[in-house]
Amino acid sequence: MTELYQSLSHSKSDCKYHIVFVPKYRRKVLFGEIRKFLGPIFHELARQKECRILEGHLMPDHHVHMCIEIPPKYAVSSVIGYLKGKSAIAIARQFGGRQRNFQGENFWARGYAVSTVGFELEAVRRYIREQESADKNGQF
Repeated sequence: MTELYQSLSHSKSDCKYHIVFVPKYRRKVLFGEIRKFLGPIFHELARQKECRILEGHLMPDHHVHMCIEIPPKYAVSSVIGYLKGKSAIAIARQFGGRQRNFQGENFWARGYAVSTVGFELEAVRRYIREQESADKNGQF
């Protein structure tokens, strides 16, 4: 029970989600240096919100898959908004040559898809891992 559930001061939880989101206009920009850059950025941003990315894959064509563990004190929408917003700012700073781009609206599309992950965690992780079996560059 200790490894399966996360503990807060008065609760135990097992809140895992499969999330998919895309770049704005579904541009094919998730390749090369940006792919290598985004994995560690997503992990660090998730850690700042007390979350943990269990599995992730950046597809080179147009979307991001991740399986993330989010404590119940955070809304899924706020965590995803934080990940997308802060990663867009980091991309603008690193690849756009802007040190002060705090808008963040120019990279990710507004929406996302989310589903809860219950006891089929391994099936979801396998699905994300096998999204593009020949492509190892996009895993994070």
